[in-house]
Amino acid sequence: MAATLRARRPGRTEYWPSFVDVLTNLLLVFIFLLSIFALVQFLLTQEVSSRDEVLNRLNAQIAELTELLALERAGQSEVTENLATLQASLFAAESERDRLQGLLDNQSDAALNAGDRVAQLTAELDDETEVSQRALAQVELLNQQISALRRQIAALEDALDASEARDRESQTRIADLGRRLNVALAQRVQELSRYRSDFFGRLREILGDRPDIEIVGDRFVFQSEVFFETGSDEVGTEGLTELEKLAEAIVELNQEIPEDIPWVLRIDGHTDKRPITSGRFDSNWDLSAARAISVVSYLIDEGIPPDRLVAAGFGEFQPIEDGETDDDFARNRRIELKLTER
Repeated sequence: MAATLRARRPGRTEYWPSFVDVLTNLLLVFIFLLSIFALVQFLLTQEVSSRDEVLNRLNAQIAELTELLALERAGQSEVTENLATLQASLFAAESERDRLQGLLDNQSDAALNAGDRVAQLTAELDDETEVSQRALAQVELLNQQISALRRQIAALEDALDASEARDRESQTRIADLGRRLNVALAQRVQELSRYRSDFFGRLREILGDRPDIEIVGDRFVFQSEVFFETGSDEVGTEGLTELEKLAEAIVELNQEIPEDIPWVLRIDGHTDKRPITSGRFDSNWDLSAARAISVVSYLIDEGIPPDRLVAAGFGEFQPIEDGETDDDFARNRRIELKLTER
């Protein structure tokens, strides 16, 4: 047919076959490019899906670690920043993917630039993969730190349990020692009470049954007139005789009481409440203390150890009678002996 046409139009050049061939080649090239673009789009979709899965796993791991790393807040900031960067990158990639999808739907000529864009996205995906790997490495490091902290906490709990056990054992020992000490103290008190009874009994035998000497509770009471003149702290003749008997009884007591019993004999001076008229003493305090010291001094001279004696003055402030008669005043003017613990 072409020969017929050329026979009919001998003077005209025929371009149609060549044009058809060119169009056919262009169509084939376009189809080939379109196939390449579709393949690239499929690969890009697969890469984005794979990246979504990786990011989802990473988000799950980060959420789990966030609960476990309450004590590692200082280290969370970097992971949080990385997570925010990954999420921002993911959002940017998704936006870019949507934009590319729109370009594919609306502009067919964008296929010519798809190769370069795919390369760029691949490079970005590689960067994101590297960032994800660094984040995973940091997560692993944080896991190791958490394990170390748990081991330290376990060691501290073991040490605390051991300390509490030692404390309970110490408390048990202290309670046992307290009970033993109380028993020992009770025994000492009983022994001292027995020696006090013996001492007062001997004093009663030595001094005789005198109305101006009596036992009141745990004290042996002498009227002041037995030892002293009115307003004086010097022991009189009769008083020296009584004190000599008293010293003998105390010496015997000191030899009988064991050394490990911490006893002392307290000498208490008392007066009545009438003001003192002697110019030597300023008050009844001074007179009562001076009389107690005089008795203690005499007993020391008779061989009583000083560490077994105590002198105390009470003035008129601890009367045994509240009346205003001469007999009441006489009973309040007294020297008391009390055997007690040191």
